[in-house]
Amino acid sequence: MLLAIDTATRTAGIALYDQDGLHLEQMWRTGNNHTVELMPCIVRACDQQSLAPQALRAIAVSLGPGSFTGLRVGLSVAKGLALALDIPLLGVPTLDATAYAHCRELLPVCAVLQAGRQRLCVAFYQTISGKWARRGNYELMTPEELVASLKQPSLVCGEIDCRLAKALRITTPEQGIVADPALSMRRAGYLAEIAWKRFISDECDDPTSLAPIYLQRG
Repeated sequence: MLLAIDTATRTAGIALYDQDGLHLEQMWRTGNNHTVELMPCIVRACDQQSLAPQALRAIAVSLGPGSFTGLRVGLSVAKGLALALDIPLLGVPTLDATAYAHCRELLPVCAVLQAGRQRLCVAFYQTISGKWARRGNYELMTPEELVASLKQPSLVCGEIDCRLAKALRITTPEQGIVADPALSMRRAGYLAEIAWKRFISDECDDPTSLAPIYLQRG
């Protein structure tokens, strides 16, 4: 069983996943209380599935971009569990997990996370020649810069607040197609599925060197 941990933003989540698929998934909005909320959620999830810690085969963790404190909490817990249980650790960029729900979308996909202070973490994804992949770098933008960057019809998903949704619908009604809120939500199950594919391919990350992804203005 693989345990996935996502504390990258105020949308937090955990999931349990194996060869049979998703066994448990929990997501919640947190007021930056990752430190006190995460471990009790993991314990309850394992108890609910009658799962002893020794039954875990891998740990997946969201790497960011995201909240400085949230990422540190998630990565610390994930590293601690992986080292204590001597099992693989797999890091997954947060925007990759955000966009993953739309990997069969024909349009380009723009994944968005709130970065605070009127800033957004953004990345673009698209299927080209049958291969789904990120196109370009992870970027830090203002809402206005995001709107201006949409030069072709694109599905925008992720942490889209009312202000950004309104700007997209008014300014770029043909280019900025806003995903419905339920389809926009970043799910720990997708994080787990991405990590599981890496795990069964015998991939893993070094717990001593795995670091969060932080974005800063140049």
